[in-house]
Amino acid sequence: MAPFLAYEDKGPDTHRVPLVLVHGHPFDRTMWAPQLARFPGTRRVIAPDLRGYGASPTAPAVTDFSGFARDIEALLDELNVQSFVLAGLSMGGQIVMDCYRLFPERVRGLVLADTFPSAEAPEGVRSRDAMADRLLAEGMRGYADEVLERMVAPYASAEVKAHVHAMMTATAPEGAAAALRARARRPDYGPLLRRVRVPALVVVGADDTFTPVSDALALHAALPDAELHIVEGAAHLPNLERPEVFDRALEELLARVDARQP
Repeated sequence: MAPFLAYEDKGPDTHRVPLVLVHGHPFDRTMWAPQLARFPGTRRVIAPDLRGYGASPTAPAVTDFSGFARDIEALLDELNVQSFVLAGLSMGGQIVMDCYRLFPERVRGLVLADTFPSAEAPEGVRSRDAMADRLLAEGMRGYADEVLERMVAPYASAEVKAHVHAMMTATAPEGAAAALRARARRPDYGPLLRRVRVPALVVVGADDTFTPVSDALALHAALPDAELHIVEGAAHLPNLERPEVFDRALEELLARVDARQP
């Protein structure tokens, strides 16, 4: 199924481990624009649009959260990428956890940014289902207007705000709604994290109110081999708000992974 995904594939095949970037909701692969500009100079970098987002089609709709992970696996098979570092932000971080659950033998490192591992509580299931209904009825603009200054800090640059707002309003409501329903029923990844045996990086914006620093601290404590970076001057999208800080942390993780390769 996965070759139907839209994606970026940049940089040379080298001895360095490829980097796969998984965007959050309700964004697309351009969320990783700073990283797609920086990292392909030294390694192969792949960034898909998840099913229902960006230039990828909305049909068939994802009905189970693991569908996102299987799409990524099939895309990487098509691109002949056998092992890689997986980086995901927010929902993308949870998809990265599901990838590790389904094919851990291929994963050489994890980057979990502004995300959390627990399953949804009953109230959260109802909230995500209600939001899915709202997006189908009203479209994306009202939601985008409401959450923009939580996605990025109120003091973020006008350019970053415009980029984030444009991604949200360009997302198909059908794709966003399907993802919300699937996400509401995802498993608890907490037990899985304690079994992770690859280097990991946990990143969070200091002013993130969706997944606050306390979530990142708990995530970091659960992982056996992880570094934690709290990015000052950022909210839920530190890779866009403070890319120079985010990229330094990511470079350190990639160097750790590269050093372990034969």
